[in-house]
This record gives sequence, C-alpha cells and structure tokens, in this order.
Amino acid sequence: MTTPHGVDPNRSLQAAGGLGRAQLAWLAAGVFVVSAGYGALMPLLPGWLEPLMAPGGKAEVARHVGLLSGVYAGGVLVGAPLWGFASDRFGRGRILVAGFIGYVASLLPLLRPDWIGMAGIYGLRATAGFFVAAVVPVVPALVAQHTPEQQRARRFAWLGAMSLLGFLFGPALNATAAPLSSALQRAGIGMREPTDLVIVMSAALGALMMLGLAVTLPRAAAQAPAADNPVDGNADRKRSIALWALNGVVMFVLAGFELGIVLQGQQHATLSSREISLMFAECSLVMLGINALLFFTGLLEWAAGRGVMAAGLVLATVGLAMLAQHRSDGWMYVGVSLTAAGTGLVLPTIAYLAAGASRRRLGTTMGGLAAAAGLGQTLGSAAAGWLFGAVAQLSFAWLALPLLATLGTLLVRPAWWSARELAPVLARTPADSFARRHTQEP
Repeated sequence: MTTPHGVDPNRSLQAAGGLGRAQLAWLAAGVFVVSAGYGALMPLLPGWLEPLMAPGGKAEVARHVGLLSGVYAGGVLVGAPLWGFASDRFGRGRILVAGFIGYVASLLPLLRPDWIGMAGIYGLRATAGFFVAAVVPVVPALVAQHTPEQQRARRFAWLGAMSLLGFLFGPALNATAAPLSSALQRAGIGMREPTDLVIVMSAALGALMMLGLAVTLPRAAAQAPAADNPVDGNADRKRSIALWALNGVVMFVLAGFELGIVLQGQQHATLSSREISLMFAECSLVMLGINALLFFTGLLEWAAGRGVMAAGLVLATVGLAMLAQHRSDGWMYVGVSLTAAGTGLVLPTIAYLAAGASRRRLGTTMGGLAAAAGLGQTLGSAAAGWLFGAVAQLSFAWLALPLLATLGTLLVRPAWWSARELAPVLARTPADSFARRHTQEP
C-alpha cells in the first residue's frame, strides 16, 4: 500500500527507525524459542536425571526437578533487572544477542551430564535463566521503543501470543525427539537419547535466533526520548513500581492456581491425570484466545487500561471462587476458563502500560516486570503448596484475596494506572482506532 504521494508507509517507518515486519517476526520468534526451550526440557528432566541418582531414588529425582525449576526462575529473577538496566545504557540489540549467545552456551554442556555433575547442572540451569532474562524484558522494550503508539497494543498482544505458543510447542518438540532418535539409529548414525536431541534442537533454534536478530535488529532509536514522555521522571518511576507490584501479585495467584490444578487429583478421585492435562491445555488456549482478541479488536487502543485490568481481575476472582466451591468436574472447567481469561486480560495490559515508560527507562521497566513475575511465581508456588496442604480446595478462595486487594487499588488510586494512557486515548475515538487498524500493519 502507498500513500497518495507514492510513498510506501512501511518503508518510511523503517527509515525512521521503526520495526518492519521481518524485524518484528524475528523478535517474536525469539520469545517463542526461549519459551519452547523451557517447556520442552522440563518434562524430560526426571528420566534424564534418574541415571545420575542412586537406584530407587525417585523422591530424590522429584526434589531435584523442583529445585532445578527454582534455580532457573532464580536466574530470571536476578538477571531481568540487570539486563534491562544494561539495555538502557548499552543498547538493546547488543544485550539481546548476548542473551541468546549465553542461552545456547548454557544448553550445550548439558549433553554430557556425567562430566559436569549435579553441581554443574544446577549452575547451567541458573545460567540459562539468567541469559533468558536478557530476552524476556528486552524484546518488549525494543518493540515499544520502535513502535508508534497506534500499533503498540496489537504488537504486544502478538508477543504474548508467541510466548504462549512457545510453551505449547515445547511438548511437540519432545514428541519429535523420540521418532527422530529412531530414524537416526536406522540410518546408522547411532543411538541418540531424546533428551539430547531436545537440547540440540533448542540450542540450534537459539543460535538461529541469535544470527537472525544480529542481522535484522534496528540500529537507531525510533523517536527522541523527550518526544512522547509528558510524565516527569518521579511519576514515571512510581507508575513503574505500581505495575511491577501488580504483575507480581497476578503471577503469584496464577502460579498458585496452576499448582492447585495439579493437586486436585489428590482431592477428587474421579479427576485423572489426563483431565488435569486437559485443564492445563484449556488454560493456555483460553489465554491465547484472549491475546487474539486483543490483537484483532485493538481493545487497548481505545479502552482505558485500568478498566480492562479491573474486568480481568473480576473474571479471575469469580473463576477462583467457582473452583473453591465446585462439586463437579464440569464446573471446574468453567472456573479454569474464567481464571485464565481474567489473568490473560490483565498481564498483556500491564505490559502495554509499561511500554509507555520513558524511553530512557524502558529496559529497566520491562526488567522489573520480569523480575516481579519471577518473584511472584516462586512465592505463589511455595504458598499454594502450604495452603492446599492446610485447607485443600478452599485455597482457591484464599488466592482470590490478593486479586480483590489489587482491584481496590485500581479504584482508590486511579492516577497510578490512568495518567499516562489518558493522552493517547482521549486523542482518538473508537472509529479512529478502527481506521488505523485496517490501514496499518500489525
């Protein structure tokens, strides 16, 4: 499409430092790859660790799997704010490529666990989390920096969808490893363990992302820092802190909710492991559907973010209340859907509002979001384990309390969530947003 003056708007956008479709695709693919790598490797860890344990040490294997998940999350928690701050100082492209280099380097030594030992495995999983933390906050910061306001909501919904698709793709990567191992053996190449093939494929995808991003990343800032930052630095920092706290609370509840689904098998004899797996798939698909809704409707372009988050918190609270009181599996599926839909509305909205931070602090803001998410997830899993051991199914109701408290802050402190978004929202009508969505790229 060209303008009446014969100028290609996509070409003009790239010339001004904006992201072209190929650049956006590489960034989204980077998020997809690190999500898929985590989702692919974690289910294989028990069988992979068993040869390193004493015979009959299944309890020890389970303990190590939990701890390895924890050290990975710890690496993200430590790395996200550091990488975000560094990206503000040294350039986001360099930090993003460095993150993928470290990610690949932390995977390959896992091919010889007998060489590195358990201490080495723990160190490598923590290192992987630390370098993935260079991807998680820097990609949205880069997209926000190089995206005009009218396209930002759709692009953030796209990034969220790619992250969810990555988690769903992880088990598919596992499924291809076993037949690939058999095919290699039939071809005379030799027997390769499926876990080793997953590690190699994850590392290969990471290396591909590293090369693609190194070639395609924009070199110049899209806009001057002062051009679209009407809020002073002190208010900007306060809003960032409020968003970090909200992100941590929602991830705390989401982690507890997911652990609660797993533990329902102990509470209800009729609930099989297959049904629990279906509930997890349902949760991911509902959240993916919410991201699609945000992408195709451009809801965040014209609706106040505070209202969208309030609606999401109400939905999630109703879903948790339903789970706390359900007496049949059918109602449990409904509760899972409502909780997933609510959290699926809130999390992309938080990221979208955070993208309005000062250009000089975008990396720090996004790094803080990722760190808050990691902290909330870690604390939520620990707290939910204790809660479900104490009050069983009623734990879902207790998990709703942080959401209700957060909903109260949305009502009592509207300036924390609305001041930055009012200017662009009031400057356009729903009709304007509709026109923009149908005349510009995603």
